[in-house]
Amino acid sequence: MLLCCALSTMAQQTPKYVFYFIGDGMGVNQVNGTETYLAAQEGRIGIKPLLFGDFPHTAFVTTYSASNGITDSAAGGTALATGEKTYNGCLGLLPDSTTIATSVAVWAKEAGAAVGITTNVSVDHATPASFYAHQKNRSMYYEIGKDLVGSNFDFFGGSDFLKPERKNEKSIYTLAQEGGYTISRGYKDYLKKCKQADKMILLQTEEASKVDRTAIPYAIDRKKGDMTLQEITRAAINFLYKKNPEKFFLMVEGGKIDWACHDNDAATIFEEIIDMDNAVRVAYEFYSQHPDETLIVITADHETGGIGLGNSDYTQKSDLLKYQRMSAPEYSKHLRELIKKHGDKITFDIVKEDLKKHFGFWSVIPLGEKQEDELLKAYDDIIAGREKDKKSMYAKESAFGYLAKSIMNRNAKIGWTSGSHTNGYVPVFAIGAGAEIFHGRINNTDIPKMIGKVAGYKK
Repeated sequence: MLLCCALSTMAQQTPKYVFYFIGDGMGVNQVNGTETYLAAQEGRIGIKPLLFGDFPHTAFVTTYSASNGITDSAAGGTALATGEKTYNGCLGLLPDSTTIATSVAVWAKEAGAAVGITTNVSVDHATPASFYAHQKNRSMYYEIGKDLVGSNFDFFGGSDFLKPERKNEKSIYTLAQEGGYTISRGYKDYLKKCKQADKMILLQTEEASKVDRTAIPYAIDRKKGDMTLQEITRAAINFLYKKNPEKFFLMVEGGKIDWACHDNDAATIFEEIIDMDNAVRVAYEFYSQHPDETLIVITADHETGGIGLGNSDYTQKSDLLKYQRMSAPEYSKHLRELIKKHGDKITFDIVKEDLKKHFGFWSVIPLGEKQEDELLKAYDDIIAGREKDKKSMYAKESAFGYLAKSIMNRNAKIGWTSGSHTNGYVPVFAIGAGAEIFHGRINNTDIPKMIGKVAGYKK
């Protein structure tokens, strides 16, 4: 009923260009925490708005799935893509596991728009796959890859395919090329190939995929030459506008927000949201040139981690997070290399100096006796061979690295209720043609229907 009322009162604006950003795992507190973090870095209490945080039209979104009060990314993605609820783990199918649910990207394609699906994780991961795949289980990566090729969408971008090979069958790369796709490896390679390509898949370099094919690096860990979500977004806009200057639809996922939330890594989360905001800025540049013809919508599939901002003493110290120089998983790798480098000569003083450099401990963040004792005990466990790795959904890190991250969170006054998803509200931010339709409290299934209606994809 609420959806019908909203649709009937919207202004008669039909966007030609639609941007649909999904911050995986990005709840309301993740956004607020990032804006508080940005203000704290300027030495003040309050917020420094993200670009999308200042968009004029907002809503709160419920995210439960057909099977669970707390959704996973497959069911959440399917809801955001198709407007239909399904069970956790399922992609693009109704709960009967048979009936296909078509996505807003398909509606756009059928309406004549050029279509792009992009992410900073693998192109066959749950959220991007929700827009083109129809599989009972999100882990059916080879089948999902075949669905990608069969979608005939114009542009895909992400780190790589997770499982492109299957014994006695053609690789997904071969199927993609046979299906008319040009595969580029890195942004520079895209620039070389895009003019001659009819359809395109932009992946990171093969060298980068040998290190980690699951995703491009976290923003906090980025090195020169790493592909970025900004580059992926810019390439997608360039290609789609070339393909059809009259109409396009582009989905962009900030997928690693969720990964860092699963790992309860506050500094990494906030930097990932800033990074997605930078990708939004690329879309906003386009919007500024076509303000009456463009719609930008930002939302999330669910909240992850149950992040809490502050504690009982009414203080926040999120400015301290700027002294964390690496994601927690990356620091664990670094620590292993440090220990390997020093061998038997490794001492706690050497490790303390390293923590000063990468977390600011002791130098700018004073640690109490209890926290130093915790680190010393964890160091002793390493030396005695007692240390056991800690695992989250997408990361494995040393117990010492996990502890260092936890101490940073505690000092910054950041708390957590979970290492998984929660049922917290997620936000919608919108600007542009038809954006006024987004207001109040809505369900995640309303969003693609709203986009489809306002953009004229479906009557």
